[in-house]
Amino acid sequence: MMKPTAARRFTRDVISKMSAKERSMSARSISCGETMNKAHTIFSMDSVAIVLDKITQNNWDHVFIINEDGVPMGRIHAVDILKLIARKTVNRSVAWMHAVPAQQLVNIPPMTVRVNTPLLKAGALMLAHDINQIAVVDDDGTLVGVVGHNTMARHMPKFII
Repeated sequence: MMKPTAARRFTRDVISKMSAKERSMSARSISCGETMNKAHTIFSMDSVAIVLDKITQNNWDHVFIINEDGVPMGRIHAVDILKLIARKTVNRSVAWMHAVPAQQLVNIPPMTVRVNTPLLKAGALMLAHDINQIAVVDDDGTLVGVVGHNTMARHMPKFII
């Protein structure tokens, strides 16, 4: 797994000495690799029961489904699992949850960005597609992290002085 790119230090003191143009250029130059968080992952062949265990034990609200090479196949949100189990058409037995692989819960591949993608571009994609997180992949397509609204909130406001 690729290590995150070293984050540059944009302290208040450094930013206060920048011109508006320099602040703008600096904000645009911050990459997803510098700011990403660790992604919550599950293998595609793991069962729904394992997904439920991981989500509840770790207090996660979502998990990325990856294949054996670490490539993201999809994303499952905790609410989606609850909706599936609550449907009358689903057999709610524990055996069903152990038999169904997590990959079957995914209906669309996750949106991804590269490590060197500007953070502002990732934010624009999240807004345009109404998603809370976006997967960050390396040049091989392997999931290396995640960027979310919390990432944007942590890194962008300091440039708006």
